[in-house]
Amino acid sequence: MTPPCPTEPVSIAELTEKSRHLAGMSLKELARQTQTSLPASAVHGKGWVGQQVEKYLGATAGSKAEPDFQKLGIELKTLPLNARGLPQESTYVCHIQLLDLNQQRWETAWVNRKLQHVLWLPYEASKTIDYPQRRLGNAILWQPSEQQTRQLRSDWEEIMEKLCMGEQQQLSAHHGQYLQVRPKAANSKTLTDAYDEQGNLCQTLPLGFYLRPDFTRMIIENSYM
Repeated sequence: MTPPCPTEPVSIAELTEKSRHLAGMSLKELARQTQTSLPASAVHGKGWVGQQVEKYLGATAGSKAEPDFQKLGIELKTLPLNARGLPQESTYVCHIQLLDLNQQRWETAWVNRKLQHVLWLPYEASKTIDYPQRRLGNAILWQPSEQQTRQLRSDWEEIMEKLCMGEQQQLSAHHGQYLQVRPKAANSKTLTDAYDEQGNLCQTLPLGFYLRPDFTRMIIENSYM
């Protein structure tokens, strides 16, 4: 049977209503709703939760450089929580285009556009809960505050300065208060083009922007307050 193809929500109210139905739903039930096979475990199903939530809610962007809900300009991010109900890992935002660093500005940077309006969907990821029984939480529709935007921009500028100088090898996940850079590759053999400190073309690991767990925890705490 071909799975249903939900239409993209045409309003924030419709998206909020659709996401409300996900609260409390188990991964087993989510698989039934999207008519998809449930992975045997989180290891076998990396990225599965996000893909199925996109399908359920009618996100249309796919791999395009656009927000997941294109008509609304809203990005979707699933957020795995540990046994204490806290984010258990950094959240991937987008990859970094290493060959045109000098042309990028914060106002038009993809990472900034991605974080302008986000629908966060927390879900249980504790190993103490059987994978099929893990449940989705209450969705959070979020936009950064002025203080958060300032700090995100400051982190971005600090990171981009090092990248523009060809110092990607000296850049670590410790740089940035909210935003950090980490390798974004299946393994250490996956390389991409970049420029070194002398401006020569070189090969390096693909990099991506990530949000620190402390930042996403703040989003959750503020929303529930």
